[in-house]
This record gives sequence, C-alpha cells and structure tokens, in this order.
Amino acid sequence: MDPFKQMGDWKKNMDQFFGDNFWNEFEGIIKPNIPQINLYQTEHELFCVVNIPGLHDLEKIDIYADMATLELRGVIDLEFGGGQVIKEEILQGAFERQISLPFPVRSDKITATYRNGLVYIRLHRLISETSNKRRVNVRLLEDE
Repeated sequence: MDPFKQMGDWKKNMDQFFGDNFWNEFEGIIKPNIPQINLYQTEHELFCVVNIPGLHDLEKIDIYADMATLELRGVIDLEFGGGQVIKEEILQGAFERQISLPFPVRSDKITATYRNGLVYIRLHRLISETSNKRRVNVRLLEDE
C-alpha cells in the first residue's frame, strides 16, 4: 500500500472542492523551502540571511538579483557518509529558490559573504526602472 498515491487523489479532490489555489497556502508546510531565509528591510536596503550548512566551495552557490527577485541556486551537502540515518531534519540536496522582494534592487550594488553556515546578502533599493541581472560573488569571512 502506497499512502502517497492516496494522498495525491485526496489533494485532487480537495482542489476540485476548494479551488486550484487551495494548496498554495500550505506549500511551505507540506514541502519546506530550502534554503531557509530571513529577510529584513530598512528604508533603502534589504538584508537576507540564507541558511546553507557545509558550503566548502563558494563557487557552488549562485546568487542573482533581477529587479524585485532574488534567485538562489546550489547544493546543500553535509558530506556525512558514516552510519544509517535515524533522523534527518537538516534538508539537503540541490535547490533553486526565487524570493520576491518588496522593492526593486540594484544589481550592481549587492554584497554577499559566508560565515558559520550562513550567507549574508545586502541589497540596495533601485531608483531607476532598468533591469540588469548579474551573478553575485560570495566572500568567505574568516573567524576572528
């Protein structure tokens, strides 16, 4: 017996009853987003903290900003090969995530640093309306 097959049928019936957008409200609960983020806003800046444990090669994360969208792509790989998994709460694997920002940002004035498993991204408000998507380089902050 496959419980997930029955879950698909149940979801289909709920969509027919409540409408196609019913499950959008539960998307983050059913399938959590990776990587996890916190987004903070000031009047002219955004500050995004991204949880990416075990990142050893900074070239394996791609960060793009285009107008009011921040894109994150990469892989979370904890590289632990010993023993059988008993409990796994730290989500791993390839990710691709788009984050809608509250206002357009300047793609030429973005900084990103990595320290202790967190990527810190600082974005500045865009005043003009032209788009110029470009990749953001991440710097490693050394422990003090």
